[in-house]
Amino acid sequence: MDPIISVTALDKTYRSGQRALKGVSLQIRSGEILALLGPNGAGKTTLISMICGLTSPSSGQITVGGYDIVTDYRAARSLIGLVPQEVALEPFEKVINTVKFSRGLFGHPPDAAYVEQILRQLSLWDKRNTPIKELSGGMKRRVLIAKALSHQPKILFLDEPTAGVDVELRKDMWDVVGKLKASGVTIVLTTHYIEEAEAIADRVGVIADGDILLVEDKDKLMAQMGIKELYIELQKPIKAIPPALASYDLWLAEDGSRLTYVYDTKAERTGITGLLTDLSAAGLALRDLQTSQSSLEDIFVDLVKD
Repeated sequence: MDPIISVTALDKTYRSGQRALKGVSLQIRSGEILALLGPNGAGKTTLISMICGLTSPSSGQITVGGYDIVTDYRAARSLIGLVPQEVALEPFEKVINTVKFSRGLFGHPPDAAYVEQILRQLSLWDKRNTPIKELSGGMKRRVLIAKALSHQPKILFLDEPTAGVDVELRKDMWDVVGKLKASGVTIVLTTHYIEEAEAIADRVGVIADGDILLVEDKDKLMAQMGIKELYIELQKPIKAIPPALASYDLWLAEDGSRLTYVYDTKAERTGITGLLTDLSAAGLALRDLQTSQSSLEDIFVDLVKD
């Protein structure tokens, strides 16, 4: 399947000399949810802005649905809906009129049935005649999504959609995103929240200092999170791992007082019982046992700290 968005060797350098993106290449599949993780200033919003045609690249190419974002701007932009991080809405306008206006900006004729469908999908239909200023923060974010969907785009960009909202509202937004995906919309979201990527993304991309460090299926990353380490503190240091323990994935600390064993919690057998039995048979007395497990956050931190 051809990607719905293709980014090739994208580079952005501002007049100040700051290089915001450094030869970024990225393929986004149709119908997926891609979460872009990265610290502040990593280049997440710059990347989204260039894909949406809001910022010009210094070099490189972007195609959306096969259309070049520079030479076929109108066709490419018509496929995209953007939900910005900032809530900028006309406070005295009614919800339904705000959505209708956004649809008209793209040259689409009025379609009351489609507007109603969007508002119902986002649980805004009962608020359709309510002025924006009377809505809660969560409802205002839903209005932003409705505006972005008003011209029936195939791709929806969400820039920090749950920034500054409480946990309950965040999970509510996850449900909304899941329903949008089920309706066939491709979704790209930027986020600081690791649990957000874990909860709703199909793939996770990590960006730092203008570079894409990783783009991987979430399930594969979660499989890495099943890897645990067992730390075995010995009562007496040893100089080398006994030959009888060579079949285990062990390594010895420099001072010889601790063994580390790596195992998969999702495997049918972890091998821990056999290891402890063989340790005793080898004459090694234990002082203490500890375990640690990697998380998506650990993977993220390891990637961006270098």
